[in-house]
Amino acid sequence: MAPMDSVTEPADRPLRKDAERNRQRILKAAAEVFTDQGLAATLDDVARQAGVGVGTVYRRFPDKAALADALFEQRIDILVDLATEAHGADDPWEGLAGFMLTAAEMLSTDKGLRQILMFAPYGHQRVGYARNRMRPAVGKLVERAQAAGQVRPDIGATDIPVLEFMLGATAEYAREVRPDLWRRYLTLMLDALRPARDFYTPLPVPELSVDELATAMRANPLAAKMGSIKPGAPDHGAG
Repeated sequence: MAPMDSVTEPADRPLRKDAERNRQRILKAAAEVFTDQGLAATLDDVARQAGVGVGTVYRRFPDKAALADALFEQRIDILVDLATEAHGADDPWEGLAGFMLTAAEMLSTDKGLRQILMFAPYGHQRVGYARNRMRPAVGKLVERAQAAGQVRPDIGATDIPVLEFMLGATAEYAREVRPDLWRRYLTLMLDALRPARDFYTPLPVPELSVDELATAMRANPLAAKMGSIKPGAPDHGAG
C-alpha cells in the first residue's frame, strides 16, 4: 500500500471543483461533529456525517490533527471577519463589545472549537496563524475604543482572547446547569474594561445557586477524573 502522504494532494496545488466541494463538505461535517463531540470524534465520525467514504476524508486530511488545523484556520478567519466588521461600527465601544459577545457565543456553543483553541496538544502552527491574523484585527478594535476614551489605557490586544478563553471555560464548566452563565461574566468583564464609570451594567443572568454550583462541580470532567483517584493509590505515572 502506498504511504499516506503519497495519496494526498500537495497543499499548493489548486483543487479540482469536485475535490474542493468534498473538502468543504468534510469541513462542514467536522464542524458539526466536533461541536457536538469535541476532539474525541474520529475521522470515521466525520466521514459518516459528511456522507463520504473515510478514504475521501483521508485524501484531504491525513489525520485528525490536519483536519483540526484546517477547521481552526477557518474559525480564526471567521473571527477576523467579525472583528473587521466590528471596526466599522459607529461607536467604538459597541464595536468591541459586540465582537466579544459574538466570539463568546461561538466558543460557548462549539465544544470542538473550545478544545481546539484551549486544550488540543497538537497543531503548534496554529499559534502563529492566530497571532498573525487576530492580533491586528482585535488590536484595531481596542485602540479605537481607547482613543475614544471608552477603554482603560492598559488593555492590550492579547487581553481579549484570554478573556474569551475564560468565558469558554465558564461555558464548559456550567454547561450541565446553566449554559448561558458566561453572559453574566462577559458583562462583568466589559464593565472592567471601562476606564471609569458612574453605574454598573445589570447582569443578564443570575448567579449559580448553591445546588447548581455543586452540580457543576460534580459534572466537571476534571472533577470526575480526580474522583477516580483513590486515596493512597500508587501513582503509576510517576517516574
